[in-house]
Amino acid sequence: MKMLKVAFRGGASLWLVVLLVAGGLAASGRAQEPVRRDEGNLPGRTAVVVEVKPLVAGPSDASQWGAWREGLDAERWRVRERLGYDGEAYRREEYAWVPGCYSCCFAMLYDQRLYDRAKRCYTADRFLDEGIREFGGYDAVVLWQAYPRIGFDDRNQFDFYRDMPGGLAGLRELSRAFRQRGVRVFIDYNPWDTGTRREGRSDVEMLAEMVEAIEADGIFLDTLHEGMQELRARLDAVRPGVVLESELTLPVERIRDHHMSWAQWFQDSEAPGVLWNKFFERRHMMHQIQRWNADHTPELHTAWMNGSGMLVWENVFGSWVPWSPRDRSILRSMLPIQRRYVRLFSGEGWTPLAPTEVAGVYASLWQGDGVRLWTLVNRSERRIEGALLKVPRVPGERYFNLLDGREVGRIDGADVLLDAEVRPRGIAAFVAGTKEALGADFDEFLKAQTALDVTAEWDATTPMVEGQLQPVERTREHARDEIPAGMVAIEGKHLRMTTRYRNRESGFYRIPGQEPSAHPSRDLHKIISVEREVRLRSYAIDLAPVTNRQYAEFLRRSGYRPVEPRNFLKHWPDGHVPEGLEDEPVVYVDLEDARAYARWAGKRLPTEEQWQYAARDAGGPGFAWGTTWEWTESERSDGRTRFCILKGGSSYKAEGSHWYADGGSQEADFAAKFLLMWPGLDRCATIGFRCAVDLADPTAPVE
Repeated sequence: MKMLKVAFRGGASLWLVVLLVAGGLAASGRAQEPVRRDEGNLPGRTAVVVEVKPLVAGPSDASQWGAWREGLDAERWRVRERLGYDGEAYRREEYAWVPGCYSCCFAMLYDQRLYDRAKRCYTADRFLDEGIREFGGYDAVVLWQAYPRIGFDDRNQFDFYRDMPGGLAGLRELSRAFRQRGVRVFIDYNPWDTGTRREGRSDVEMLAEMVEAIEADGIFLDTLHEGMQELRARLDAVRPGVVLESELTLPVERIRDHHMSWAQWFQDSEAPGVLWNKFFERRHMMHQIQRWNADHTPELHTAWMNGSGMLVWENVFGSWVPWSPRDRSILRSMLPIQRRYVRLFSGEGWTPLAPTEVAGVYASLWQGDGVRLWTLVNRSERRIEGALLKVPRVPGERYFNLLDGREVGRIDGADVLLDAEVRPRGIAAFVAGTKEALGADFDEFLKAQTALDVTAEWDATTPMVEGQLQPVERTREHARDEIPAGMVAIEGKHLRMTTRYRNRESGFYRIPGQEPSAHPSRDLHKIISVEREVRLRSYAIDLAPVTNRQYAEFLRRSGYRPVEPRNFLKHWPDGHVPEGLEDEPVVYVDLEDARAYARWAGKRLPTEEQWQYAARDAGGPGFAWGTTWEWTESERSDGRTRFCILKGGSSYKAEGSHWYADGGSQEADFAAKFLLMWPGLDRCATIGFRCAVDLADPTAPVE
C-alpha cells in the first residue's frame, strides 16, 4: 500500500494530485473498464513523485509500476471530467479507419519512385509494392509538396500542389490509386508560408479546397501543435472523415478534434513509458518519428509498447536517410499483429509495464474479445531466450508466439511460462485465447507470420546512397578554336575552390571526401563552406544570361516545343516576348529547355565550377549576374531525388520564414540545391541560364 504523489502537466497547466492506492493492478487479470477511484479514504504511505510529460517515463523500480498505473488511470479520468471529454469524434463511422492507421509514409512528391519522369506518370503501385516489400506496407501517405523548393519564386504552398503533374486532377487520380489499395492520403499545411503570393482567401478556405479537389483523408499540420479552431468545421462541410495530425505535441484539449499526432523526438525511459495522449484516448493514433536517426529501435519499441504507429521517412526533403535491414524487419513483423488486433490496441484493456521474467525485457498487456496479448521489447544489446513471461493459466486457452507462429506454453503450477528468443534490441509477442476467441483464420495468420519471420534480417548498418553527377553534355567532337561573340575566354586551371551553401534538411552534394561533416539536422540554416580540388579545362562562357530576344530567335529558327508545355515561358502572353523585356534574362525555362537552346547554339551549359570561377576570379567586370538564378550543368541523382545546383541568386526574396529558399542576389561562391521534379514545377519566374563552350587547349588539365 503506497501513497502516490503525481505531477501532471497538460497544456499550460500543472496539476498536483495525491493518490492513495492499494498496490499494483493485477497485470495478468481480465480486461476491465477504467474505474474512478476514491482519492482520499486510505491511510498515507510512501510518496512517489512522477512527472507527466507527453511521454510519461516508466519507473525504474518495478515495485512502483502498479502505483504508477493507478496514478495515470486516475488522472486520465480527472482530466476527462475537467474537459467534459466524451470521445464522440472517435465513435463516428467516418473515422473508424483511424485506430488502424499504424504505418504512415512521408512521401516526397519529387521521389523518383513515386513519379516516373520518362513515362510522365505517377507510379503509385510501384511505390506501394516497395513499401510492402521493405516495411510491411503503408496505411497512409503524406504527399509533401513545397519545402525545400518554396521561396525560389513567389509560388505559395497551394501553387505547388497545382503545379504537380496533371495539376489537382492528377493528384486526385493519385489519391484514388492509393485509396484503392487501402492507403489513406494526407496533404501538407505550412502555416509559416506567409511571404509568397497571397490567395485573397484564408488558409482555412484554401485547405478545404485542396482537400476537396484532391480527395484527401487528412491534413498534416507542419510545425504546429494544433490546427485553427475553425478548420474542423470547414473540413466537415466539404468531406467526411478528414483527419488533422499535428507535428508538435498535441495539447490534450484538442484530442477531441485531432484524431492523430506525431510523437516526434520523444525520449523514452529504460522501462518503456506511456504516450499520454494515446493513454488518454486509446483510439487516438500517434506516429513515432526521429527522422535523422540511424537506429529506429527506440521509436519501434515505444510504438510496440503503446499500440501506436510509425512514420516511415527515408527521403527527408531530398536527403536520403535509409532504415537498416533490422529496423525494417522489426516493423514488418509488428504491423500484421497491430492490424489484426487493432481493437485490443485501441481498447480499454491496456496494462503498461506488465511483469516479465527477464531483466531488460519489458511488456505491455492488451486484453479484450476473450484474448490476452503481450507485446515485449528487449532493451539490451544481447540475445535473450527462454521464459519471458509467467502468466495465469486459464482453462481452454492456448498460447502462441505471434512472431514465428509457434505454439508455446510450459505449465508451471497455476501459471504458464511463455518462451521465445528475442534478438538484441528486438521485440516479441504472445497471444492467449481459446480456439473460438482466436478466430477461424488464426492458423492462416500464424503461417503468414512464420513465413515473414524467415525473411527477417538483423544487419543494423545503414549504408548511405551517394548522388551521382550526370555527365557534362559536350557540344562538339573537338573544342572550338575561336571565342564566340559575347563570351569571355577562361584559361584552364587546377585550383582549390570554396563553395558556400545554407545547411538545409535537403542536404547538399554528398560527394565522398568532399562533403563537410555538418549534418542537415545540426547547424540548420547556417552557412556551410566546403573546399574542393577542381580541374578546369579552358572554356568560354557567356558574359550575360540568355535573353528573351535570343530565346525567341531560337524558337523561331529551331521549331523547338517542349513535350510538357506547363508553365513554359509563362510570362510571354500569347507566346510573344512582352514589350520592354526583350533584353531581360529569359525565365520559365527548365533544365531541358535551357539545354535545348545550348545545343541549337552549338554550346552547352556551364558547370557550377566553371560559372563560379568565371564570376569570382576570371570573368572580369563584364560578367553580370544576380537578377535571376541560373541553371548549371551540375545535375545529380541518388536514385530517389534529382537535383541541380543553381548559381547567382535573384532579385526576388520571400520574407517571413527561414524555411524559404534563399533569395536575393548572392556572392559568386554561393550555391543552392534545387530539387528537380517535372517541367511544370521546375520552370520558375526566377531561373534563367547562360552558355559555355570548350576551347582547344592541349596543355590544359582535363576536368
